[in-house]
Amino acid sequence: MSDNDTPDKDATEQPEGQPEGQAQEPAAPRPRTRTAGTRTGGTRAAGGRAAGGRAASGGAEAGAEGTAGSRAETAAEETAGARAAGPRRPGQTFEGLGSLRQAMAQATRPTPTPTAAPMLATMPEDVQPKRDAFGRSYATGKRKNAIARVWIRPGNGKIEVNGRDSPIYFARPVLRMLISQPFVVTDRLGQFDVWCTVSGGGLSGQAGAVRHGISKALTFYEPGLRPVLKHGGFLTRDSRVVERKKYGRHKARRRPQYSKR
Repeated sequence: MSDNDTPDKDATEQPEGQPEGQAQEPAAPRPRTRTAGTRTGGTRAAGGRAAGGRAASGGAEAGAEGTAGSRAETAAEETAGARAAGPRRPGQTFEGLGSLRQAMAQATRPTPTPTAAPMLATMPEDVQPKRDAFGRSYATGKRKNAIARVWIRPGNGKIEVNGRDSPIYFARPVLRMLISQPFVVTDRLGQFDVWCTVSGGGLSGQAGAVRHGISKALTFYEPGLRPVLKHGGFLTRDSRVVERKKYGRHKARRRPQYSKR
């Protein structure tokens, strides 16, 4: 027997505790697995690539920012140089357009006159004043339940109510101011004498009736004053009156108190 036919001692030897008739089973091959070192190395390599990409992108961004900053500085320098060189035309910038629009608006806007009178309707020329044989104009004024008969004529501003002077009859300053409002609005204060009789209602209603009568008498004596008085609301009869009392009520709507027992 040659050396090649000699059995290997390691192959023929049996481990201890194993019977002689049984042969030893060959060991199964181990599966190849990646080690932790390989994984770590791959991760580190990927991290290095990502870091390299970020660094490259950061460098690109920094370069872009630097370029934009240099462009902005160059534009600012050019603008400053243009301003120093001479004034700009207003049509080239937004500021110029704004000033141009303001100038056009001011040019087209009418200049207000402080002494301009309000635009009122003009009276027709064929309207004639209404005066009696004594040169007086008469009108009837009403307010609430009061009725006033008023005569006016040129004078020194004396007002007589029911045979007494107005400061005595109308003791309250507010009521005296009320009856002088038509003369103040028409700029005729102290130019007419007023004689009137009033009845019904209280002092407030009587003062309103006198004012209404004076306003109507002024339009009859001088028709050109009607637009001013109409615009101020002095010719409108105030229709507000006290509501009448009803049967079964203490007042116009006040009901008797309810009692359960």
